[in-house]
Amino acid sequence: MVVVGDVVTDVVAVLACAPATGSDTPARISFTGGGQAANTAAWLAHQRVPVTLVGAVGTDDTGRARVAELTGLGVDCAVTRHPDAPTGTVIVLAAAGERTMVTERGANLRLSAADVDAALAGAPDARHLHLSAYPLLDAASRGAGLRALAAARERGLTTSVDAASAVPLRRVGAAAFLGWVRDVDLLLANADEASVLADGADPVAQARALARVAHRVVVKRGGAGAVWADRAGTVVKVAARPVEVVDVTGAGDAFAAGLLAAWAGGAAPAVALERAGDLGAVAVATVGARPPG
Repeated sequence: MVVVGDVVTDVVAVLACAPATGSDTPARISFTGGGQAANTAAWLAHQRVPVTLVGAVGTDDTGRARVAELTGLGVDCAVTRHPDAPTGTVIVLAAAGERTMVTERGANLRLSAADVDAALAGAPDARHLHLSAYPLLDAASRGAGLRALAAARERGLTTSVDAASAVPLRRVGAAAFLGWVRDVDLLLANADEASVLADGADPVAQARALARVAHRVVVKRGGAGAVWADRAGTVVKVAARPVEVVDVTGAGDAFAAGLLAAWAGGAAPAVALERAGDLGAVAVATVGARPPG
C-alpha cells in the first residue's frame, strides 16, 4: 500500500482534569510521532502490510527522528526533506475520551505532485493508495492530494480517503471536497466529518448518502461503533469493543489501518469492521498515536 499525507511530532498532554483557563492543569506529557498518514502507515506496518509513506518533513532533528522512527516500525519512507520549513507539530490535549489539536503543518505544506509521482514510480508493486485528506484541505498541498488520486487511477490502484478533520472540511465546503474524492473506492469519515459532508444525524443515512459519491463508505463513531454502506445496498453496523480509554489520539488512524488491511485482503465488510475496531481499541488504551512497542 501507498499512504499519502502528513508526518508530524505530537506533543500529547493527557490531562488529569478539565483545563484550568489562565492557570495550571496537571498532565502526563509525551513527545511521539504523529500525523494521520504516518500513523496509518505505522499501524499497517504493525500488521505486516508492506507500506510506503509519501510525505514531507524539515531538515531538522525532529524530521530525522520521525523518519527514523517510521523506518524502524517497518514503513518505507518516500519522505522529502525541506530546509526552509520545520517538521510539522501538533499539540494534543487529551481528556475525558476526547482530544483537541493545535496544529502547525510546517513542511507538510510543501508536499507536491512531483513527490507523489516519484514515490509511485518507486513502488511498482503497489495495489492500493490511501490518502489522508489533510493535503486536500489546504490550498498549499492540494495539488499533491489531487495528483495522488489521479495517479492511482492511472495506474489501476484502488483508492481510499480519510476525511481527516471536521473544521477544515467545513472551511473548504462539502461540495468541493466531495467533488475531489468522487468515485474513490472507500471513504472514511468520523461522526463529525460525516455531519459536515451529509445531511442529518443518522449515521446509516449519512453513509448511504455518501455512498452515492464513493463506492463504499465507513462512518467511524468511536465508542458507538461503525457503519458501512456501499453502492450495492449493503449496510453493516458493528459495535465498539469495550475498553478503558486512555488517549483517543490516533484511534481513527489505527481503525483505518485495520479496515484497509482486512478489506484489501478480501474480507467481508463485517469482518473488516471488526478488525478495524480491534485496532482502534488497542489505540485508545495506549498513549500516543502509534502502535504499542
